[in-house]
Amino acid sequence: MALSMRFFMVFSVLALSPLCFSHSLSPQFYDHSCPKAQEIVRSVVAKAVAREARMAASLVRLHFHDCFVKGCDGSVLLDSSGSIISEKGSVPNRNSARGFDVIDEIKSELEKACPQTVSCADALALAARDSTVLSGGPSWVVPLGRRDSTGASISGSNNNIPAPNNTLPTIITKFKLKGLDIVDLVTLSGSHTIGFSRCTSFRQRLYNQSGNGQPDATLDQSYAAQLRSGCPRSGGDQNLFTLDFVTPAKFDNFYFKNIIASKGLLSSDQILFTKSKATMELVKKYAENNELFFKQFAKSMVNMGNITPLVGSKGQIRKNCRKVNA
Repeated sequence: MALSMRFFMVFSVLALSPLCFSHSLSPQFYDHSCPKAQEIVRSVVAKAVAREARMAASLVRLHFHDCFVKGCDGSVLLDSSGSIISEKGSVPNRNSARGFDVIDEIKSELEKACPQTVSCADALALAARDSTVLSGGPSWVVPLGRRDSTGASISGSNNNIPAPNNTLPTIITKFKLKGLDIVDLVTLSGSHTIGFSRCTSFRQRLYNQSGNGQPDATLDQSYAAQLRSGCPRSGGDQNLFTLDFVTPAKFDNFYFKNIIASKGLLSSDQILFTKSKATMELVKKYAENNELFFKQFAKSMVNMGNITPLVGSKGQIRKNCRKVNA
């Protein structure tokens, strides 16, 4: 059987699998208690993205970094306090995670309309969906009803979130531990079609990929030369580069086309095409078919949003997303 045919058979099974919504969450959760919740979130996100297009990618990433640590419980939003060491100081988040002020604004408006009703975790999940749509990407129905964590895990943030220089087996394992498969991994990586990355996240590819003083051989040489002009061997750690240099502010499938052309920015991007036939096949399919990518991205975002949410009597509805209720 041809590899492409096997892929479509596997994809069809996944598409029909009963993962659409968690049994504990419901898209209608706030229909009566806060009927304008989604409208409020959408309005604030739209204003934030209009002010700064980059904010869309930042909010999607914030949701990702929340869900991969303790589940989708808003723990990433907590500031440090007497009993909490904030995840904001972890290696993946320090000088990098952003959008907290937008979530603060969303929460403020939600509290005015429906006091202590909508969780910060749900606000973040909705903001990620709306950011994707505002960037030209797909929409999806967001299951709701998450509650907020009363603690954070900086160790979980340091260890559970896939890193730009992780090997593909390590990244696959990190996804598997959260109940996500290779299809989810490649699809969610496609969110790198928008946003930026810092020089420090890919410098090793330009100068010392394997510890032998040589650049990454899988990186296009002309593209590498452009990157080196703004990402020197030392210094410039915080210099920003578009993850998709072709359409940096548009949510589309150019991320996958760039990878095929050996112009993926991060090592964790490029290895999807060079280290596994299974992930390579997915990259090819998405590069050829934007609609296929969009459909699966919507499904995979729902899957990610369902990672061990706090529901029912667990957790709380924080009044302020930065701190636990007194």
